[in-house]
Amino acid sequence: MSTTGKLSGKIAIVTGAGSSGPGMGTGKAMSVLFAREGAKVVLVDMFEDRAHETLDMIVSEGGEAAIVQADLSDIPSIEKVMAECIGKFGGVDILINNAALTSPYGMLDTTTEQLEKCIAVNLTAPFLLCKAAIPTMIERGGGSIINITSIASLRGQGGKGCPAYAASKAGMNGLMIDVADSFGKQGIRINCVAPGIIDTPMRDATMAVGGHTKESLNLGRKTALGIEGDAWDIARAALFLAGPDGRYITGVHLPVDGGVISTSH
Repeated sequence: MSTTGKLSGKIAIVTGAGSSGPGMGTGKAMSVLFAREGAKVVLVDMFEDRAHETLDMIVSEGGEAAIVQADLSDIPSIEKVMAECIGKFGGVDILINNAALTSPYGMLDTTTEQLEKCIAVNLTAPFLLCKAAIPTMIERGGGSIINITSIASLRGQGGKGCPAYAASKAGMNGLMIDVADSFGKQGIRINCVAPGIIDTPMRDATMAVGGHTKESLNLGRKTALGIEGDAWDIARAALFLAGPDGRYITGVHLPVDGGVISTSH
């Protein structure tokens, strides 16, 4: 992949920066691509070994990154993320709220504990990370925040349902709208990227809970393009929004879904 140095001199935080299994997850792809484009990347993950895989890939290509092990459902860990980022690199210019907890259960099967955990990881943590990052971004002349949501927050799931996940991801969109309006004139841009049918280790693990595989479901046929996307598709969209090419874009919820929202399937 050719690089252009679009993020040279920038410091980026990526949550969920490791892959949850063999292959390339969205956090790992964004971290690697941002490092290739010149950013110093803070790799945040609950599992340090997963973050190390991403770190090793970045370092092997001559990039610079650091790991912060953190459970984002724990508020003191969120404060630790920002403190260690500032201590290591001096600030933050880009925040990618990517870490997520799935809940593949329908409304009637979702427990209160599952709902609260989803909201803690998928919405409360991004809210508090934005709160912590915005002051240092303003001091540095502005910054870019990207919330990774899901098409589950934009359309039904064929009757299968994942209401805790969908509701928490939809909340990230509301967060984006308010931050865009409140801090735009201080140089803060914030957007959402909504992955659609994306082939990642986390997606495969979620399907396995229901006894399915990507081959058995043939999910690509549900998209307008007839194919699945991959983690690099999300990474390229995030790079566009985080870098200079997206300088005039804020408050946008961008589906990266092969047109699945547009289909009648």
